[in-house]
Parts: sequence; structure tokens; C-alpha cells
Amino acid sequence: MSDAITDGGDCTEDRTAVTEAEVDALVQGICFKTGPPRTLGVELEWLVHERGAPQRPVTTERLAAAYAAVRAVPLGSALTVEPGGQLELSSPPAASLMECVRTVRADLAAVRTVLAGDGLDLVGIGHDPFRLPRRFLREPRYDAMEACLDRTGPAGRHMMRASASVQVCLDAGHEEPGPLGHGRRWWLAHQLGAVLVAAFANSPLIGGLPTGWLSTRQLMWMEIGAGRAGAPPLHEEPRAAWARHVLDSPVMCVRRDSGPWEVPERLTFREWTRSRQPRPPTRADLDYHLTTLFPPVRPRGHLELRMIDAQPGEDGWIVPLAVTAALFDDPMAAETAYRSVKTLAERARHLPAPHNPLWTDAAQRGLADPELREVTAVCFAAALDALPRLGATAEVTDAVAGYLERYVARGRCPADDLLDALPGTRISPAGGGRTAHGRKDIPT
Repeated sequence: MSDAITDGGDCTEDRTAVTEAEVDALVQGICFKTGPPRTLGVELEWLVHERGAPQRPVTTERLAAAYAAVRAVPLGSALTVEPGGQLELSSPPAASLMECVRTVRADLAAVRTVLAGDGLDLVGIGHDPFRLPRRFLREPRYDAMEACLDRTGPAGRHMMRASASVQVCLDAGHEEPGPLGHGRRWWLAHQLGAVLVAAFANSPLIGGLPTGWLSTRQLMWMEIGAGRAGAPPLHEEPRAAWARHVLDSPVMCVRRDSGPWEVPERLTFREWTRSRQPRPPTRADLDYHLTTLFPPVRPRGHLELRMIDAQPGEDGWIVPLAVTAALFDDPMAAETAYRSVKTLAERARHLPAPHNPLWTDAAQRGLADPELREVTAVCFAAALDALPRLGATAEVTDAVAGYLERYVARGRCPADDLLDALPGTRISPAGGGRTAHGRKDIPT
């Protein structure tokens, strides 16, 4: 959920219809912009809670007033609001890790100051542990999205209203093969993604009760379904595979200039280009369709890694940003990460992420899984070695080292802290987290 798209413009701009072949060519041309990795970005989603009373819902009136005040503050990052009222800051492309950290940290400080004046806090948890908030945004886009996602169950509403994440944006990489080649980075993102899910899982609760998953947010994405929230097969060339996936994914809605948007059933974009009903699709419709697909790695010219839960603390987001940047943009660390996650790839059974056993184990068990724990430790060590070469300060490397010691080395993640704080939680003697809870039904 990181698309700063509004419903105010002409929804049928560029009214020339596109053909199936044109869509294939357009997608292949725009979704992987290759070249030396030079820029980095991060998109941070936050829950907004009442200070001192996080279980009490924040009214839409209070949120609206608070966001009006925040928008009056000059920021270097783009500010958007998610359907449930979550706040999102999207950094501009940065030339270095530290430039990205400085920009976003300053913006967050400004935002927190404004919200604190209204008695509100930004909270870094992957899924609201207390409730499913009411929908804050009432716009045709989100009306249509909710209607579409409701067809597969309640997971879509949880994703829209109650989830929050750290999304790391990386350049696609070189056209040529090698550690920083776009083909290698595409493959690595989908295998390393399971490691990032496990290492940073931070959403074990719904309604104050354990769900049986350390990353319930990732569970929601899996339950939304492969057509909307899945990746294409990894054994194919990335551009061709993604173009085919885009064409064969279901259309969420057909936009209108006025009135409710149509929500078709079982209409793929490929079928839309062929049938040209209820109206021929345009380039603008294709652009919009791309924003309604939520795979764990989304190619948008750059690569958007979407699998990391929001992290606790004011600066908790810096650790996944730093680790991910190091493992992708430093050639030595990228090679180490590639060799390490190859041992995990077999567990995926050649099934696309996140709908495979590797990603399921990562979301449910986290680093209590011995193999995931071992690979994560190797990757963190490689990142720590690489961060000084990327210009990281001692503060950043110390934060990564501290996370390695506190969580990774002990087979834990932030979700374990949330579970430990529950009354009557029993810790397993192996130190690998809590004993398994039965899965809690997802409330509607």
C-alpha cells in the first residue's frame, strides 16, 4: 500500500485503447530501468494511536485535523494516508544510505512533533494488535478495492486498514549479469525476502490475542491470493514474466469519471484488451492496474521490497533499510547473500512467493526456524561488513549489530517481544520464542 494515487483527475486520460501486444511491450519497457545501482529509498507506514490509550480508536475527525496540521509542515518525503488512517512517508531517491536516513529521520521528527501536540503517536507494528480500524478514506478507489478484496475474505480489509510496513526501494541493477545484475537482484529479492520476513516479523496479534503467526501481516497478503498479491515464476526472464503476470492478473476496477467504479469478476487485463468491454482499456488504465498489484517485490522501474513489517521504536526502521541496502548494493555482500539463500530456495518448491512453504515458515515461525536463523545470521554478518563501505555511520552499524545480538543470534524477532508481554505467555526452553498458538480466526 504505497501508491500516492488520487481520484481527482480525469480517469480516462489518454483515451486511446491499448492492445495486448502493446501492454506487453509497455510493461517490459517501464518496469525494470537498468543501470548501476546509485539510489535508494524507503517507504514507511505507521499506525496512529492515542497517546497513553492505544486501545482506544482514533476518531476520523481527530485524524483529519491532525493530518491537516502535518501537511502544513514542509517535508522532504512525500506524505500520504492509507485507507485505515495509517500515515506513510515515502523518501525521495537518495544517493546514499545516510542521505536517506537523514532525510526521513528529520521528516519523522517533524511529523511526530505535530502529532504529539494532538495527543497522537506513530506506532511501528505490522498489524494493529487491538482492532480493525474503520476505513478513514472514503474515495472511489478504496470503495472499489474493498469490494474487490472482500471476495476473497476479510484479509483485504486487514491489509487496507490495519497493516503497516517498511518498504525498501532499490535500483533494478545492471543489464549485464553478475552480483548487481537485474536478473540476480530480482531472484535474490524473492529468496532473501523470506529472510527479511522472518528477521523482522512484528505482527503476532489481532484483537489482543496471538494469531499463531509472527507476521500476521504477511499471512494477510498470502490470503489475498496469488493473482493480486503474488509474484510471477522466477525461472523465467524477469521482464517477460512480469509482463505476463500483469496481463493475467485480475482487474480490480474499471474507473469512471463519475459515480461508483465498476468491480468486475474474473476479468484479467489480457481479457479486457481482447473483449474491450465494458469499454476499451487505455494506457491510463494500464498504469492504474499496475498500482493494484501487490506482490512482495514490485518492479516500478526500481524494485520495491514490500515484505518487511513496520518496526518498533523511533528508529527501528533504519535496521531493515541498512541491512537490505548492504545486501543488494555492496557486491561482496550481495554475493554472500546470494550463496546463503540458495540453500533455502529448494524449500520454495519452485512456487512463486509468498505462496510457498519457505515464505509460510518465515511468516509463521520466524527465526525459530533453524535454517532461516542460520542464513539470517550469515546475511547480517555480511551486511555489517559492508555497511562501512556504503558510508554508514557508527550509529547505524551499531544498531544493526545490536539487532543481530538481541534478535538474530537468539532466534527471535520483535514479534516475540509482543508475545512475551502477554499475560500467561510461556517461553520455550530452547529460547526460540513462545510455544505455538492455534491460529485465531480473522475477524471481519
